[in-house]
Amino acid sequence: MLRANLNDILIFMAVVDAGSFIAGGLSMGLSRSAAGKAVIRLEERLGTRLLNRTTRTLSLTDEGRVFYEHGLQVLATVDEAEASVSGRGGTPRGILRLTLPGAFGRIVILPLLQRYLEAWPELQAEVSLTDRLVDVVEEGFDLAIRIGVTTSDTRLVSRTIARYKALLCASPSYLAGRDEPRDIDALSTHDCLFFSSRGQRQSWRFRAGGGAWTRAQGRSRLRLDSADALRDAALAGLGIALLPDVLVADDVAAGRLRRVLPDLETDEVRIVAIYPSKRLLEPRVRRFIDFAVEALDQRR
Repeated sequence: MLRANLNDILIFMAVVDAGSFIAGGLSMGLSRSAAGKAVIRLEERLGTRLLNRTTRTLSLTDEGRVFYEHGLQVLATVDEAEASVSGRGGTPRGILRLTLPGAFGRIVILPLLQRYLEAWPELQAEVSLTDRLVDVVEEGFDLAIRIGVTTSDTRLVSRTIARYKALLCASPSYLAGRDEPRDIDALSTHDCLFFSSRGQRQSWRFRAGGGAWTRAQGRSRLRLDSADALRDAALAGLGIALLPDVLVADDVAAGRLRRVLPDLETDEVRIVAIYPSKRLLEPRVRRFIDFAVEALDQRR
């Protein structure tokens, strides 16, 4: 009976950490229904309600918050016990669920993930390649890697894992027959290709000679929610794009794209890891973040 009680407690903790029965159950290898029944059993055994439930959200009751905090202490003790005998702070195992931006994920992160999986044979990975700004908690991801996106969601933590130079570029076919921009103000007469997703539109800032930063007032007739699509649009001659150098350096070197206003300093492009806020991250998540930081630093 003790083992069953502990299992229900672990399921309850997973549901709270994930913010939903679906994601919490998934992290424990259970269906939404099974996770819900486990929490109900726990509440009946304790004689008190631990979670307030609505059709859209879950929240802890006062009793649930006290019980959850005690649960964190128990899990911390178990984690410390494992670390004390393993000397490794836990072995990555289970399924690492990642959501990655399409182009950057394919070019940069997937090769790192391959090396990570080779190093930890007990680990599996599920990857969603999309530039869409997903809800990490609701959709059950362990980790999201995003380009230049942070979060104000108190359920999540943001960590910058790399920085890249941004290049303003356009195809020779677009620039042919046009007055090439000579300063920031001239961008207002050009077609600028902006990233835009869920109402969040990319902004461009530049500065010359170490002066003050100036926000470009570019004309935008086409906005896209994919870095891959922005690159393709620039290559097709549809306008000027601002993209991380890691995505367009080969195109610039081959002459398929040309630098625009190359003497201007652009904002750095931050690569950000976003993950659920927990006192103790699973080893598969914590180690991958550290691995990515080290590997991306070596690329620069």
